[in-house]
Amino acid sequence: MGVRADKLKTVRLTTPVAPEELAKLEIGSVAFLDGVIYTAREGIYSRYLDKGERPPVDFTQLTNINFHCAPAAAQQEDGSYNVGAVTATASFRFAKWLPQWFAETGCRVIIGKGGMSAAHYRDIFVPAGAVYFTTVGYGTGALLGRGIKAVEAVNWLDDLGIAQAMWILRVENFGPLLVESDLEGNSLFERNNADVNERVEGLYEGLKPPALSRYGETSDKTEELI
Repeated sequence: MGVRADKLKTVRLTTPVAPEELAKLEIGSVAFLDGVIYTAREGIYSRYLDKGERPPVDFTQLTNINFHCAPAAAQQEDGSYNVGAVTATASFRFAKWLPQWFAETGCRVIIGKGGMSAAHYRDIFVPAGAVYFTTVGYGTGALLGRGIKAVEAVNWLDDLGIAQAMWILRVENFGPLLVESDLEGNSLFERNNADVNERVEGLYEGLKPPALSRYGETSDKTEELI
């Protein structure tokens, strides 16, 4: 059974989010952010962690929220930038960098899409005291953009391009974001997937065996469909 939108718990957090606030988060809650966040994905990770190139910012003093995204940014006549929308990207692709990233930057919240695996939460996020927020669909890019009030800085733009550069954004009522994981490693997606899997076999009860099994048709969810 789904949860009515008016029954969802909503939290509004100020960055950097304090450990006691992270501890209160419940999976499935809707979060909104005020303060400073930054973007960093594979381009930044590779330069910073693999090549040892330091950006002109102290992450530990900046904030503790890293957004995996591609901003839709435009330069103004005065040389400043405006970000009108942001599209999240899949975070699992960056998992190999996250243990070191958490340790060196003090990051405690990752925003992206699709979530991480249960093993990632258990082995990477929980030891770091970190959580994961997910965006709620491609259609919310412009909605999230409304919460971006200023671009405070952009680093490595000329080298990496708009999507890969590190954008430091001041936000207000930035959201909606779903709390996908908590400090114990519980996952909203994993919980809901388990609920679905418990019931899926019942959908096939009373049906005849697949007629086109030799072409890949199957009722076994463990088999790949062609």
